[in-house]
Amino acid sequence: MSGRSALRSRLRLLTREIVKFGAVGGAGVLVNLVVFNLVRHTTELPVVRAGIVATVVAILFNYIGFRYFTYRDRDKSGRTKELVLFVFFSAVGLVIENGILYAATYWCGWNTPLQNNVFKFLGIGIATLFRFWSYRSWVFKALPAKEAVETAESFLSASGTEDTPSGAPARGRRP
Repeated sequence: MSGRSALRSRLRLLTREIVKFGAVGGAGVLVNLVVFNLVRHTTELPVVRAGIVATVVAILFNYIGFRYFTYRDRDKSGRTKELVLFVFFSAVGLVIENGILYAATYWCGWNTPLQNNVFKFLGIGIATLFRFWSYRSWVFKALPAKEAVETAESFLSASGTEDTPSGAPARGRRP
């Protein structure tokens, strides 16, 4: 494969990943904002606590979407480690997201429903950049090429469709 076609292939894969991440993330933003406004307007919780509740609900929603849609092809061998890292990086994102809401509300005095939503949305956007980088780099890691090939070969062997390069059936199988 030439350098250009390899670059195009990598860009295509990255674009597909960003689109999938964006679809799950976009749905997560809606979940976050809907829960935020429901909690904000139906309870007596202060604005930042309502934001934290909404973020936690969105984090749970997003984990399911990322694991089973965006990154379903990624390494699944260390689920406990994956979940711990996801919770850790999500918590950092929660602090970024709701820290912006806190600063706008309590430091700047911007505390109308519209201002709350604008700064909640701004916080989500900034935290999303951090989450995208951290999830793809640390949480949902790509399988190393050698492991990916071995996984594919074992799948093909198990399904009985593996042929040798010469076209003859693989060892131990009859035509």
